Amino acid sequence: MSIRLIDGMRALVPEYDGFILDLWGVVHDGTAPFPGVLDCMERLIGAEKRLVLLSNAPRRSDDVVRRITRIGVPEGLYHGVMSSGEEAWQYLRRRDEPFYAALGRRCLHIGSERDLEIREGLDLLFVDAPAEADFILNTGPAEWDDTIADYAPVLETARANGLPMVCANPDLVVIHDGKPALCAGALAEQYEAMGGRVRWHGKPYPSVYDSCLGLLGIADRRRILAIGDSLRTDIAGAEGAGIDSLLIAGGVHATEFGGDGALDLDRIAGAIEKSGTHPIGVAARFVW
Repeated sequence: MSIRLIDGMRALVPEYDGFILDLWGVVHDGTAPFPGVLDCMERLIGAEKRLVLLSNAPRRSDDVVRRITRIGVPEGLYHGVMSSGEEAWQYLRRRDEPFYAALGRRCLHIGSERDLEIREGLDLLFVDAPAEADFILNTGPAEWDDTIADYAPVLETARANGLPMVCANPDLVVIHDGKPALCAGALAEQYEAMGGRVRWHGKPYPSVYDSCLGLLGIADRRRILAIGDSLRTDIAGAEGAGIDSLLIAGGVHATEFGGDGALDLDRIAGAIEKSGTHPIGVAARFVW
C-alpha cells in the first residue's frame, strides 16, 4: 500500500473544519510543546478552524488545562479539552451503568501523586491494599521508570479477590522527556491477561469521541480530522468513530518510523496495514 505524506497542516485546511488533537506525542512531549506546534495551532485558529484537545491523560480536563498551560500551551489556542480521566470520573460519579452501579466504595488507587485530583468529588474510601478494596482505579504507574513486574504482587492479589478495574488511561507507553514510560493501559492489559475485568476509558473507545464532537460543534464528521501518534489508540479510535485521521510519525512510533529524520514510508505503510486502519496520511510532526 502507499501512504500520503503530509508536509504541513496548511495542505489540509480546505478539507476540514475541525481538528481533534492528541496531546502527548503531537502537541507536547510532557515537558514542552514540540517546535512549530503553537504556530500551527495559531494559524488554524486564524483560519477559523475548531480545535479540541483529546488526551488519554488519567486526570480531569481542568487539570489537563492547568498542566499544559504550565508547559507552554496557552488556552487561547484551542476550544475545548476532553480526557480519559474526565470520562472515567464522570462514570464513577454517575454510576448509571451496571458495571459502575455494582462497584463498592472502597477503592485501591494505582497511580502517582500527579493523579490525586481525580479522587476529588467521588465519595470513595481509598485503601492501601487489594485485600481491603472493592475495586481498582488505575491511573498508571507511580514513577516514570516503574515496570509491570513492580505491580505483579498487587495485581495477583486483586485478581484472586475478583476486583474489577477502572482504567483511566488506555495508553500502553508514552514518551516522557525522550524516553518511553509505562502507562495505565499496560497494567490494565496485564490484568486482563490474568483474567481480571477491566472497564476502559478514552481512545480508542467511541464514547470519548462523542464528547469531543459536542465540544467541536460540528455535525458533519466528514469535516473533522483526528491527529494522533498512536495507531492503537488515536488512529483506530478515530476510525471506529467514523472520523478521518492523520498519523504523526514523530511520537510514540518515532524510533520505528524515523520520525525525527527521514520517514521510512515503507515501514510506516506496513505498520498501518498490519493495524487494519486507514489514516488519510502521515506527517513527521504537527506543523503548519
